[in-house]
Amino acid sequence: MRIVDVCAFYTPHGGGVKTYVDRKFAAAAAAGHEMIVIAPGERDGVEIRGPGARLVTLASPQLLLDRRYRYFADEIALHRTLDAWRPDLVEASSPWSSASMVARWNASVPRSLVMHADPLSAYAYRWFGGVADIATIDRGFDRFWQHLRRLDRAFDCVVSASPNLTARLAAGGLRGATTVAMGVEPGIFSPAHRDPALRARLLALCGLGPEATLLLGAGRYSSEKRWTMVIDAALSAGARTPTGLLLVGDGRIRRALVARAGGSPHIVVGAPIRDRGALATTMASCDALVHGCEAETFCMVAAEARASGLPVIAPDRGGAADHAGAAPGRRYRAADPIALRDAILAVAAERRDPVPRALPRIRTMDEHFEQLFGLYAGFAVPRRKAA
Repeated sequence: MRIVDVCAFYTPHGGGVKTYVDRKFAAAAAAGHEMIVIAPGERDGVEIRGPGARLVTLASPQLLLDRRYRYFADEIALHRTLDAWRPDLVEASSPWSSASMVARWNASVPRSLVMHADPLSAYAYRWFGGVADIATIDRGFDRFWQHLRRLDRAFDCVVSASPNLTARLAAGGLRGATTVAMGVEPGIFSPAHRDPALRARLLALCGLGPEATLLLGAGRYSSEKRWTMVIDAALSAGARTPTGLLLVGDGRIRRALVARAGGSPHIVVGAPIRDRGALATTMASCDALVHGCEAETFCMVAAEARASGLPVIAPDRGGAADHAGAAPGRRYRAADPIALRDAILAVAAERRDPVPRALPRIRTMDEHFEQLFGLYAGFAVPRRKAA
């Protein structure tokens, strides 16, 4: 098959979507498929990424709220690009305007909507969750649900990486919602990478000794990730038991996070770790991953933490919850800093008196793509060989 992914969230600056796309290129080539990713970019261009793999950029404006990202603004140019690549199946990787553009493309080609974002959880539930329940919020945002149902009718399937999100989509009236769980890059994350000397150095950065609990938070520094809540909970837990928090990431609220830490030596707001091997070693050398965002569609970093042997402390809604359900991980009430503090304290107590457990088997990205391409094979009939 020649699969074309209209990928609105791709940015060369990194992040989960870039990691996903890079692995997707390799998996498609290994399976004998062509993979063309169309992304908004600074300028028009085509970059060869391997056998049958191309990253096509269309000149697009920057998002005002985060200038690392751009958005498709020229529907005619997008349709012209789809015409030129003649796909056997088209993916849209965002439920926003680019999906509507793909839906309006005048061609008899199967289409898949991949929910790499959960806008209701990221925005509506976060903004109004303190004053209304989810059912009430959904009724207030019925226009967005109508938009999703229109997309559902225009696409052959709607792919979600989380059973939690799939269930909400189905309850909202989407008939094509199906779960294709993601996974981690094979051969990178493992408990074998744990480095006691690195752990001691990281705790020293937090002004703590080896008896303390070292928490890791990793991801984009943005409001929906709830890092301010994570900092508050870590400081509160630290008043009861020695606790250090290492944040690794980047984003527009970095200064606000430093300010929120209030000069505490036990909170380090660090830079992103771009090297995957270094990230794997850092992750395995911490004691638990802490996550605040209930809007994740899968939560790659939580899967990587589990593969590294870490307990995952995550909210009880969204994709991160799928990784925190088994002990020694902990789920806590989403958006509740006291519940998060108590979960941190529970994991810290278990670390001091651990219960032997077998390491979980973690699904790989290769297994994800094998299932995804198998799903697509049921819709797409390749009509010609690659040019």
